[in-house]
Amino acid sequence: MAAGGRTRKLLSPAIERMRGAGLEIEVRETAALGHGTEIARQAWTEGYRKFISVGGDGTSYEIVNGLFPRESDAEPPTLAFLPLGTGNSFLRDFSDQGVEYAMESLIAGRERKCDVLRLRHKDGVLHYINILSIGFSADVATLRQRRFGRWGEAGYQASIFICLTRFRRRPFPLAVDGEKEIDRRPCLFLTFNNSKYTGGTMMIAPTAEVDDGLIEYVRWGPIGRVGLMRNLPGLYDGTHIEHPLAEVRKASRIDFHLDAPVDVMIDGEVLTLHCESVDVLSGALNVVV
Repeated sequence: MAAGGRTRKLLSPAIERMRGAGLEIEVRETAALGHGTEIARQAWTEGYRKFISVGGDGTSYEIVNGLFPRESDAEPPTLAFLPLGTGNSFLRDFSDQGVEYAMESLIAGRERKCDVLRLRHKDGVLHYINILSIGFSADVATLRQRRFGRWGEAGYQASIFICLTRFRRRPFPLAVDGEKEIDRRPCLFLTFNNSKYTGGTMMIAPTAEVDDGLIEYVRWGPIGRVGLMRNLPGLYDGTHIEHPLAEVRKASRIDFHLDAPVDVMIDGEVLTLHCESVDVLSGALNVVV
């Protein structure tokens, strides 16, 4: 269903090209939301260690959560990408050439280590490789998914401007790296990043590195509506972090002190969670990029 079903039409030529280059590929098709997690988990028990995510960020998120948690002494899984979906934010850290770049990387076998971020919440544990966001950015993602899911990039733009009319700035209490003082300041949004991009082209965390063993924590304080509109272009080229109300920190762990569940966006998926902590599984995944 990725990209409104367009992915299915594009898949066969891509698979045939890779098989023609000598890659052995078994295709398993998802049938419902969350099925990618079940497929990856089952394939792991069958001995598979190399996976290709076909679709967008949501597909790779499901696969990652099928591969983690795993035994600490097990060999790291390998994840490659065929970015045939709407948003492919993680891969954009390495190239803006999309499918062509991804297939060249697969055929050439270009691999590198990648951290996996672990989110603990009151009902369980989730893993991600791109971004966790709370506040305005999560509000935009939530609206986009629920109302503009088939609009592509235009859906992100429409959601941004609708959320501007609501414009909630509120605190999300947390502590960084065990600090005793809890940060209860109101803010527009918080993001906890492993890679630079979200929403396909928004460079939320311009200094993030996928293999540094750290969370890139970006906070934008209670900027006004007019100020945000003036600074929206900065969200696409990364200059928003230069704003006086913006903060960027490298962290090993975030502990939340929330009173109730909140809407979050995690690697393109919208959920409502009572977040407890985020930490890093350093170099736990190989990615083909």
